Amino acid sequence: MKLHISSAFDAGNIEVINIENPQNIQLKIEKDTHSDFLQWFYFRIQGANGTACKMNIINAGEAAYTEGWDNYQARASYDRVTWFQIPTSYNNGVLSMDFTPDHDSVYIAYFAPFSYEQHLDLVNNAQLSPLCTMETIGETTQGRPIDFLRFGDGDTSKKKLWVISRQHPGETMAEWFMMGLIDRILDEEDAASVSLLEKANLYMVPNMNIDGSILGNLRVNAKGVNLNREWATPSIENSPEVYYVKEKMKEIGMDFNLDVHGDEGLPYNFISGIEGIPSFDSKLSKLTDDFINKWIAINPDMQNIHGYPKNEPGKANLLICSKNLGEEFNCLSQTLEMPFKQNDNIPDELMGWSPERSIKLGESVVGVLLSIVDDL
Repeated sequence: MKLHISSAFDAGNIEVINIENPQNIQLKIEKDTHSDFLQWFYFRIQGANGTACKMNIINAGEAAYTEGWDNYQARASYDRVTWFQIPTSYNNGVLSMDFTPDHDSVYIAYFAPFSYEQHLDLVNNAQLSPLCTMETIGETTQGRPIDFLRFGDGDTSKKKLWVISRQHPGETMAEWFMMGLIDRILDEEDAASVSLLEKANLYMVPNMNIDGSILGNLRVNAKGVNLNREWATPSIENSPEVYYVKEKMKEIGMDFNLDVHGDEGLPYNFISGIEGIPSFDSKLSKLTDDFINKWIAINPDMQNIHGYPKNEPGKANLLICSKNLGEEFNCLSQTLEMPFKQNDNIPDELMGWSPERSIKLGESVVGVLLSIVDDL
């Protein structure tokens, strides 16, 4: 079978430059839609069973976050269920992957994808529980529904906890995290979940950027807009995904928000807080510390040594989701970042940071929320 590379599928992204020599396959990452961002790749190789292949992404030096290639390993899968690392190196602007497939068809990706079909399975299965209802709160720029999930009995006297994810579509670990959280919160035999829903209702948007996810973008929606810079003045025209979600937040109210992301460069899980918002006070400071410290105690995949610099007082960028919402609702609002690489504190040499670890991290936040919900 002749060597063939394709990406004409959900979230696929690659341009084939030359595949005549398996030891010098030349590829390019395509730019995000209406944007200069590029980093996400996802493609299928056929006809290379038993053939030593060297795949060179020759425009990797043009990526949005070139530091993301340092000590990075690409992911591969034969069945699109189990994703493992393959030897990867970055030199002189070229990302090179060395791999000898054991089967005729193999998928290569920046990180384990979470497809639109998986998203639909996630939200539709959730609604089958008596604890969950699903609602379409608006449409994306390409006309796809924005799926919104409610968990609990709707008692307005209870705390209102929000979790959203995947504003940046290429950060697929975020929706794996949501899968873990949703599955656990719906487990009626899980004491922590039952107890949390006695005290709070949860509101979730598992994928904020459906269009960008399907298009194979790293960072923007179908209009080329970075949703995580739209929270001050979202528009139906350019950022309906943010507009409709924020309108729903105003309607329901908010006592807590977690915005789930992935970070290209840092090989750790960490929280980016709201220390720089104008209303940050001693209560929010204590809640911030309690939240991260209790998460570390519950799941050692979390840490607070490595992360982004904290904003100076009054210097937060209020265009960003967690900071904007923390200020507007005067509540604990945090951004979670997970790695594309390893979690260097607890590395897995075969899988790296994986969907499975992302799921477990999502499950673990239930216990963290239960431990702080009375103080929110």
